[in-house]
Amino acid sequence: MPLTAETAVVIEDDEDIRNLIALVLEQAGYTVHTAGNGPDGLALVAAHQPVVATVDVNMPGMDGFEAAKRIRAISPAYVVMITARTDEIDTVQGLQSGADDYVTKPFRPRELRARIEAMRRRPRMPVATATVDVPPAGAPAPDVPTASPASAAPSAPSGSQAGHAEPGWLTHHDLRVHPEMRLVERDGERVDLTRSEFDILAHLVRAGRRVCRKAELVLALRGDDNLGADAYVSAQDTRAIEVHVANLRRKLGESPTAPRWIETIRGVGYRLTA
Repeated sequence: MPLTAETAVVIEDDEDIRNLIALVLEQAGYTVHTAGNGPDGLALVAAHQPVVATVDVNMPGMDGFEAAKRIRAISPAYVVMITARTDEIDTVQGLQSGADDYVTKPFRPRELRARIEAMRRRPRMPVATATVDVPPAGAPAPDVPTASPASAAPSAPSGSQAGHAEPGWLTHHDLRVHPEMRLVERDGERVDLTRSEFDILAHLVRAGRRVCRKAELVLALRGDDNLGADAYVSAQDTRAIEVHVANLRRKLGESPTAPRWIETIRGVGYRLTA
């Protein structure tokens, strides 16, 4: 089922906040559907296939982390977690649940709208499922990563430096990235990444040995690369980059202490290994 380009789902148990988020999205041109709990929100996502879904973390029953996992399993919608929790572990858990962004309460409506607009400038990767089934509220959520397009890609010889092994492919130490098809292969095996993980990896591979600061990667994910020093980047934004890179390394099977592909420049950012 295709996404409805101007449809959003708001999942929030606090009626006042739910109405505020709905108003912000309606003013941005969305048709908004709201729910006060996780199961009802999942049913709305399955029925309307929105382009954006906002999810509150602290909901009774099915919390926002579980709801985000289930949304990610059935829809490629952009997911924004909205919560009063400010601990780093909560940000980590939210992003690992499949959220694209994490906004803390109290939030400024203009900031929420700007973040959603920035996410929509990033390419969307479809979920490879032909039908949509909402799991029962008590059932475990399937661990389904955001899928890459299903077109097959031929293998290529390994490279010791980032570069073009074939038209469209960038290679680095047996790691192959195709930015246009949004495909990643490690030692000839397909690697499934989230949108954010893929965008960070592609940015690093294009940059080669140049150090990419965390703030630069934040702006790349937002689609605000050209703003430079004029853009605001919060500590929460840079922590999110650290979480995405940690998840990326885990999926690539790389140790941060003995990196094969991504080198950490302490206190600054990341670059490709030599």
